[in-house]
Amino acid sequence: MEPSIDELSGYCFGCGPNNPQGLHLDFTVDAEAHTATAEIELDERYQGAPGYVHGGILATLLDEVMSKLNRPLGLLAMTRHIEVDYLRPAPIHTLLQLVGRHVRREGRKLFHAAELRNAEGAVLARCSSLWIVVDPALIHASSADAVEPA
Repeated sequence: MEPSIDELSGYCFGCGPNNPQGLHLDFTVDAEAHTATAEIELDERYQGAPGYVHGGILATLLDEVMSKLNRPLGLLAMTRHIEVDYLRPAPIHTLLQLVGRHVRREGRKLFHAAELRNAEGAVLARCSSLWIVVDPALIHASSADAVEPA
């Protein structure tokens, strides 16, 4: 598979290797099963309540794993709507697993779902989302005008 636009830029907050403040997530994508997975352990930099990962970071993680579902479909898509259910607090300094799956497609609309699990497999957060397929030329045109980070 060709690299995605975020992989080419390298500055994606979730998976970009060139972003010094990024999460540097490393995904495994199963094109046949329409799933994507990753593991991460977060420290105090990502804390909300003492000892627990900030809810906004959890939403970012779930959004990021679902973004990887577009690549095996051969599509570029952007998040239109995301809905997160926070079921249990996610502790820092604990291995967490992200699991995303493609649910269905309706024209330009892609429906994905994801879960954040602890090492024992308990679901800490659950997410559903709507993605809209976009023309890659639109992204290339706008990225040509972007300023490279210093």
